[in-house]
Amino acid sequence: MTSTVTLTLNGESRIFDAPEKGSLSVQGLLILLELDMRKVAVELNEEIVPRSRYLETWLASGDSLEIVHFIGGG
Repeated sequence: MTSTVTLTLNGESRIFDAPEKGSLSVQGLLILLELDMRKVAVELNEEIVPRSRYLETWLASGDSLEIVHFIGGG
């Protein structure tokens, strides 16, 4: 049975499946969103999450995230 996690993502409430015993990591969320982890910055509850901690930073219902996607150009 899959649990869900309700998150506020860039100001919008969204519900995500939490496949690992009701838990979802920042890395897992980025994979679900199909975002390249090398090209985003993540803020969780008003604190920047270092890229090196995406796998070990767990999300819980009620958490608020801001994800900024970097786009190159010239």
